[in-house]
Amino acid sequence: MKFSKSLIAGSAMAIVALSPLAASAEQNDNLMATLWTQQSVEFKGHALGAYALATIRLDQALADKSWTAVAEQGANYQGKPPAVILDVDETVLDNSMYQAWMVKSNGYFSSKTWGPFVNAVLSRPIPGSLEFTKYAASKGVAVFYVSNRTGDLEPATRKNLEKFGYPMGNGEDTVLLKKEKPEWKSSKKSPRRAHVAAKYRVLLVLGDNFGDFVDGYKGSMDERKALAKSHQSKWGKEWIVLANPTYGSFASAPFGHNWKLKGDVRRAKTLAVLEDWKP
Repeated sequence: MKFSKSLIAGSAMAIVALSPLAASAEQNDNLMATLWTQQSVEFKGHALGAYALATIRLDQALADKSWTAVAEQGANYQGKPPAVILDVDETVLDNSMYQAWMVKSNGYFSSKTWGPFVNAVLSRPIPGSLEFTKYAASKGVAVFYVSNRTGDLEPATRKNLEKFGYPMGNGEDTVLLKKEKPEWKSSKKSPRRAHVAAKYRVLLVLGDNFGDFVDGYKGSMDERKALAKSHQSKWGKEWIVLANPTYGSFASAPFGHNWKLKGDVRRAKTLAVLEDWKP
């Protein structure tokens, strides 16, 4: 049987269009990560487990006056009232609807869309976070939310937290956002951790990104690994990590956190760091 060149070419194009590799070029790489964080029972189990561990560690920290979770604590902290520090996004509040929008529209993060999403107050509790913060408050522990949301988003952030009944400090400002004060203009959270530590003994830090715990999170991949190893004794004890495969400094480390690079260059550099099987 003979086939025309045009028919063969058309069939080839159809096969390519239907192949997973071709589809992936047009689809957002965050599909599976967003599916996992939003819809899987495994993520919910992980989050509940992380907060169950945090509850155990909280009780241990309350009983040990020498316990502190932050390098910014300073001297003579043992008699200070206790506090915990939590990141907000993907630690306390679930923004997977914003991630899902980016996946479905093949969009990208922008303050022009992020601001309206935050102001819509649609974020939902990360499993276990509400129960943990309420438990901490019941034990007389101050709960601080240290986030890189910008200060202009504080009213909506407070509204979202209050919507579900998160402890809000009884008149004290416990929502500490980027650019809220001139000295907090950076994404590095050390000045805000120091702000809390000046008055409180910080028992635990909870977050989903390396930068929630240390300021050296924008180093190279090797530097990040070395820094994490140097704090190995803190993981799972003073520092509790929530899984977030959808975004974070881990995702930009392969291309040196240089978002000015073109998308295909960033993706190629990310693929290059993967250790793959070669059959």
